[in-house]
Amino acid sequence: MGAAVYQGRKELDCGVPGLRAALGEDGIAVLTLDRPAKRNALTSAMWAALPGLLERLAAEPGLRVLLLTGAGESFSAGADIAELREVYADPDSADAYHAVNVRAEEALAAFPRPTLAVVRGACVGGGCQLAVACDLRFAEPGARLGITPAKLGIVYPAVPTARLARLLGPARAKYLLFSGELLTAAQALAFGLVEEVAEDVERRALEFARLLAQRSAQTQGAVKQVVAAVVEGRDPQAAAAPWERASRTAPDVAEGLAAFLQRRPPNF
Repeated sequence: MGAAVYQGRKELDCGVPGLRAALGEDGIAVLTLDRPAKRNALTSAMWAALPGLLERLAAEPGLRVLLLTGAGESFSAGADIAELREVYADPDSADAYHAVNVRAEEALAAFPRPTLAVVRGACVGGGCQLAVACDLRFAEPGARLGITPAKLGIVYPAVPTARLARLLGPARAKYLLFSGELLTAAQALAFGLVEEVAEDVERRALEFARLLAQRSAQTQGAVKQVVAAVVEGRDPQAAAAPWERASRTAPDVAEGLAAFLQRRPPNF
């Protein structure tokens, strides 16, 4: 597939099977769900490792954008069903399992740089949960997206349910969660579940990520915080205030204005 566009990046030791991370000199990191034989189904160990891995990536000097993708033909088919059957044999283990995957989702949503999900093939259940936690989603035409707890009798946790409702609106979130049906990429685009559909989705996502890496990280960080406050019902001005104050003395504005007047790209 088109994942060759990500080659030439420095691999990071993720410490758990099923996850790969690589950093590029362009300021873009690629986090890959890497169990292609299982369509990148997420194990408990993968869920548990994600918050720490995301924290390490956020601390990397020069990191500007994070791409989340899957190895092989799929983004992720969701939870490992064989493992899930064992988890649901005991109520306490089911509670603990969902607490772990919600922590992973929240860590991804809170990542301080722009995050893009790059979706091919199946993006289902827990895979779609992670894609929804990203800032933006790019899909290939053959992608299929959905969240399927209604097919398994599982009560979808409150955090991802609320996030989905904020993204799509209540009725469309209910449509997906009531039915467990999968959307085509074209339907997902119409629903607002993805922002773009592209034949060579990896190349298009990387192109867009490189564009973001040329823009002001200060502006992007403020946008993430303020938009999060709006959708979560918090005071957006309170979220914006520290960013606005910092921008008065940070170099971004001076560089942006100078670049505009000199008719050159800014060096943020």
